[in-house]
Amino acid sequence: MPKFAKPATQAKNVIKELTKARFIRSLGTTRNYEQSLKTVAIWAKDIGINGIQAMTIEQAGHYLDYRSEIVGQKALDMERQAIQAMMKLNGKLQSKETLFRTKSKLEEITRSRAYTKDQARAISQHQSERYTLASEIAYAAGLRAHELLTLARSDERSPDERPALDSKWHGREGLLYTVQGKGGLIRHVLIPHHLAENLEQKRHTQPVTVKDRGINYLQRYDIGGGKKWSDSFSKASNRALFFSTGAHGLRHSYAQERMVELKSLGYKRETALETVSQEMGHFRPSITLLYLY
Repeated sequence: MPKFAKPATQAKNVIKELTKARFIRSLGTTRNYEQSLKTVAIWAKDIGINGIQAMTIEQAGHYLDYRSEIVGQKALDMERQAIQAMMKLNGKLQSKETLFRTKSKLEEITRSRAYTKDQARAISQHQSERYTLASEIAYAAGLRAHELLTLARSDERSPDERPALDSKWHGREGLLYTVQGKGGLIRHVLIPHHLAENLEQKRHTQPVTVKDRGINYLQRYDIGGGKKWSDSFSKASNRALFFSTGAHGLRHSYAQERMVELKSLGYKRETALETVSQEMGHFRPSITLLYLY
């Protein structure tokens, strides 16, 4: 395998080319783009992309989707513009083409609060059948909206190699599925047996391609997911409870319930936090902390 330059060096080299080609002229923009591309290069290295210049448009979408949970809109737009400039320079985007503008979810995550089990049940009962099942699975497995669109049996798609503690899913039972999470990485999720049985009854004869927020997904089950499910959930929450903290509230529920479960099983807070982080598909436990308040 060829050896690639360090992330900082990759970013600096791209900036030199952009400056030479007069894609950027301001010192402020140069500084911001370089920092943005350095962050992109660190992520690219982490998931096995051979240098930021090798990044595809689809991978750029996955990167921005991943970052949407970590940074605000201004920073996310800056990173998108930096990647966009690089892709116009290397010909992956035409001069008038742009990358899909991803919306930051940081404010939503910070604002969202956990739903109780009874509240989650009441909300799902105010949704149509395909959205009800999606909400039940999201609550039970801690899934993001778009991950519901990517569910696959573990025998038909393997997860990417990531660190895993023996404590993952300790205390819970179910069947392992995989989802495509933030950054495009594939991870295992555990779905309770009765929900897995219902899910299999919704299996498509052939997978269908669906687009959500500018990204294409291969959907194997006829259930809700993505923005349409998220919108349905918020409306149902308002009907059932007369308030809504957003579909992300179910991820808060999962994180908080699992922390209680794991600590009751004797795990220290640090181990419990790392475990929940792995189950929820976070790169760092520090991100999971946002879900505990």
